[in-house]
Amino acid sequence: MSEQTEQPKPALFPKTPSAEGRFEVGSRGFFAFDTNCRIKAAIPRDAATPVSCRRLNEALDEAVGLCYRYERMWSHTREGSDIWRLNHAQGRPVTVSRETAAILKAARHYYEETVGLFDIAMAPVAELWNHHRAQVPSTDEIARALETVKVGQPRVAEDYAQLPTPESKVSLGGIAKGYIADRVGELFEKRQILHALIDLGGNIVIKGEPFLGKEGQAHWSVGIRSPLHALERNRAEKRAAALARSPHGIDLRTLRNKQMTAEQPACILELNDCSIVTSSIYERCFADEKGMVYHHIADPRTGRPSESDLASATVISKRSIDGDGLSTALLLMGSDWAAEYVEEHPGIEAVLITRDGDLLPTSGIRKALSNCSR
Repeated sequence: MSEQTEQPKPALFPKTPSAEGRFEVGSRGFFAFDTNCRIKAAIPRDAATPVSCRRLNEALDEAVGLCYRYERMWSHTREGSDIWRLNHAQGRPVTVSRETAAILKAARHYYEETVGLFDIAMAPVAELWNHHRAQVPSTDEIARALETVKVGQPRVAEDYAQLPTPESKVSLGGIAKGYIADRVGELFEKRQILHALIDLGGNIVIKGEPFLGKEGQAHWSVGIRSPLHALERNRAEKRAAALARSPHGIDLRTLRNKQMTAEQPACILELNDCSIVTSSIYERCFADEKGMVYHHIADPRTGRPSESDLASATVISKRSIDGDGLSTALLLMGSDWAAEYVEEHPGIEAVLITRDGDLLPTSGIRKALSNCSR
């Protein structure tokens, strides 16, 4: 075999100059998908007419309505949704919308692409880990749930779906927001709204010029949270809870001494026209009575929270659904495998952060990083 010289991977998002000008900005904040969402869009002020401003506001209202429509269709807890009916059909075929069939097929693609690390059929395992009640399942409970998961993926046709066993369940929580963010982006393009920031609870899509930044700023600035700050925050919350339980009461001087420093991002990405999706182990956690902390990202191989060396994995891609389908899998892979995976797949880049706080950007995104804490 002849030896080939390795070529550097081209930058995924080349920097382009920003047009000058100020904007008329519209914004909608709402609660959906069990998280806070915000969608902002803008038109250049020199093109702002009553008609264009009305078009902007109508597009924002339509975008929020679109999000709610998908939530009604795909929430696994909303009675009557396509996913609720599928999960309660006892393994019988269920008629679903064409878009439900499409996202179920997309989920299978990411399942196969990640060797099963992305798996919507993990719902029976996820239900065992009740974060609201700080519930830790037994080894036997996890083993039985994993047996159900391993039976396989749902069968999907053009307008119906079927789970492999009566006990099987699926959840689209790991992929739906990416799909929906892409549809919102398409809606704005159709309505000729070229500048937007779509934030569906951490699924970020940026389009056009950065109308929220400094005037003349060429790129959107997107910060990635530091896992070290999150750990410090968790410790501070535990200290405050312990003080509150103290029979001697709360020493206000102690509380003042334990105030946290302002959060600094692990790094800032300077980007345009792309999606940024992060999966992390520090946003949704609980501690048992012994003080053991458990996060919400379960490994399909063990049924337990991931024990990889990564605290977060951020995927930068053109499509948000790619970020959703791959970010959790990368975190489960661990730093070495995840970095190798991304380098072998054109069209995606990643910023990996280890549990120790080490920043590991892939080759095509390094030039977009600034203000790195480590």
